[in-house]
Amino acid sequence: MPETTLTPPAHTVPTVFTRAQLDWLPWIEPLAIEELTDRHRTALMEVARIKSPYFRLLARDPDALEARTRTDKDIFYNTDAGLPRAERELAAAATSRLNGCIYCASVHARFSATYSKRVDDVEKLLAEGVGADLGERWNAVVAASVALTSTPIAFGPEHVARLRASGLDDLAISDVIQGAAFFNWANRLMLSLGEPALEG
Repeated sequence: MPETTLTPPAHTVPTVFTRAQLDWLPWIEPLAIEELTDRHRTALMEVARIKSPYFRLLARDPDALEARTRTDKDIFYNTDAGLPRAERELAAAATSRLNGCIYCASVHARFSATYSKRVDDVEKLLAEGVGADLGERWNAVVAASVALTSTPIAFGPEHVARLRASGLDDLAISDVIQGAAFFNWANRLMLSLGEPALEG
C-alpha cells in the first residue's frame, strides 16, 4: 500500500518546552494495528509501542526500526557502567532543546528529572535553553551535547577534558557522545515526520 500524506486532526501545537506528556501526530500514514505482521511486532520490541503512531510509522521499514530500537535501548538502558541514566537523559534533553524538538525534549527531560530528582535544574534547561547554569558536571554534559549537535566537528578535546574534570570516565564520556549523537539524528527524523500536540 502506498504511503499516504495525512492532515492531522485539529490540535494545539505546544510552543514552549515542557516536561508534560505530549501527543505526536504523523504527517504520513502509519501502519494500522491490524496491518502489523510478526516481523513488524518483532521490530517494535515492546507490545506497548503498537499504540504509538510514531513507531507504527517507522515499522514500515522493520529492519531500520529494529536497528534503531536496539541502539536506543543500549544507549539508555544498558547502565551496568558508564554514565548514570539521569545524565544520559540529560544529554538527549539538551540535544532536543537545541534542535527545537519539543516532543523529544519533553520525554527526556521527564526521565532526567525522575532519575536525578533535580526537577528545578531540568526545568531551567527547558525554560532558559542550553546556556542555563546547571552546575559544572551538568554544564559539561550539556556543552558536549550541544557541540555535537550543532556540528560534530565542533566537539573536541576540550569537551572531553571538561567531562573528565567533572568526574566522568571513558565509558561515561562515551555515553554522553552516544546519547547526544543518537538524539541529534532522532530529533531530525521526528521533526520531519510529524508534530507534537498537547494532550486532550
